[in-house]
Amino acid sequence: MSNRLNSYFNASEELRQLSLKVDQLLVLQRHYEQIAPPSLVRASHVIQIDQQTLLVAADNGSVAAKLRQLVPEFTKILQSRGYEITGIQIRVQVAVPIAQPPSRTISLSAIGRQQLVDFTVKLQDSPLKTALQRLARIED
Repeated sequence: MSNRLNSYFNASEELRQLSLKVDQLLVLQRHYEQIAPPSLVRASHVIQIDQQTLLVAADNGSVAAKLRQLVPEFTKILQSRGYEITGIQIRVQVAVPIAQPPSRTISLSAIGRQQLVDFTVKLQDSPLKTALQRLARIED
């Protein structure tokens, strides 16, 4: 599968350049993950390198502020690893949380609750009986 994908990316010069750019960003992201504190890595990522300036996206302002404090250190480390980076810009790029479906409240009808109580009377003492009795009481 990857050979087919590689041949597709090598089919045109534009796709080849795009593929190389993505590979470069992935390598930079891995280096970034090695040098940044884990708590900041979870809330930020490399987004672009443009004219020797690395752009990093932070999920919120506090992460961006901490990253800005670390920019000189990160720049030195990346330069020591062979990258021609003269600066790092931090941009806040708020991640939109995935909307959770609204929770549905499910309740028993009066008849269903009574049937549950009647059923628990027939059971011997057990964890199942206790759980069913608790369920019938919660629904009151």
